[in-house]
Amino acid sequence: MAVTIQQIADLAGVSRGTVDRALNNRGRIRPEVAEKIKEIAKELGYQPNMAAKALSTANHALQIGVIIQYAETPFMKAVLEGTESAKEEVERFGGQVFVERIHGGDVKKLLRIMKDFREAGVKGIALVPTDDELLKKTINEFVEKDGISVITINSDLEDTKRLCFIGQDSYASGRVAGGLMGEIIPGDGQVMILSGSQENVATMERTRGFTDELEHHYPGIKVLEPRYAYDDDWVAGKLLEEQLEETPNLAGVYLTAQGESGVCDTLKKYRLEQKIKVIAHDYEGENRKNLKEGVINFILRQNSYVQGYESVMELFHTLCGNPTRQGEFWYTDIVIKTRCNL
Repeated sequence: MAVTIQQIADLAGVSRGTVDRALNNRGRIRPEVAEKIKEIAKELGYQPNMAAKALSTANHALQIGVIIQYAETPFMKAVLEGTESAKEEVERFGGQVFVERIHGGDVKKLLRIMKDFREAGVKGIALVPTDDELLKKTINEFVEKDGISVITINSDLEDTKRLCFIGQDSYASGRVAGGLMGEIIPGDGQVMILSGSQENVATMERTRGFTDELEHHYPGIKVLEPRYAYDDDWVAGKLLEEQLEETPNLAGVYLTAQGESGVCDTLKKYRLEQKIKVIAHDYEGENRKNLKEGVINFILRQNSYVQGYESVMELFHTLCGNPTRQGEFWYTDIVIKTRCNL
């Protein structure tokens, strides 16, 4: 993936504006700071954004729209940090980025925002989708009829004309979670799957990967029927309580979506945090604390910031005639986090 100004700024301990001034030899900046920034940029292999410079001299504004569902969750807040960083970069060169947040999953609102973007002249849209036939049809219409480029974030809709998908390989990450769970619980243990909703393609693919891995390599482990918390901690906690009543010897919990705090609080309440193993996907919010304390055993980090940042920047590069993607799938790394490598 392309090296960002934010990455250079973080390593140099300065602001993005300082990096911009140093790399473009403008404004007031201490020589030693400028030299340090340029050295870091060189080591990282930073390449100037020629498409952006071309846009800065154009006489029209390039417009990009971003729609984030479940914007209230810790994971999507981190995605939004990435989109906001990209928004700053694009707008420095005269482009415009409009970011819309949706509480929970609301496909009707998503479709309405898409149409508003189209009327406003937006030529590229990055969105977090749900598995909905009308949404698929609308994406195809936007691409084929209106010439609007669409990128899916975090969750994919492969059977559409979207430009590409940026996010984790959900099936593969589910398999990794299954392999880890198979190694840390008894060979005849029972595992609960706690998911978000059946409309979320990413979480359904994680469930499929998790189940396939256990069936093929740990056949003695019983995977219980998935339960859905709709990214709500309170609901997640109650569902776990219900599962514990039905399955007193529960060995593990796999969370494909939000709800980790509710699960961890319930385990602590019944003093089961050392007995029941937990694997989750999001490295935000209370999860780091629970990972450090051993309540969560593994987190498969998704690099949420990169998903938000690169989706906007790839639309920007594409609309400027300089796409950087290597194909239709732009998978972020699957990073396994434990209490030892926080």
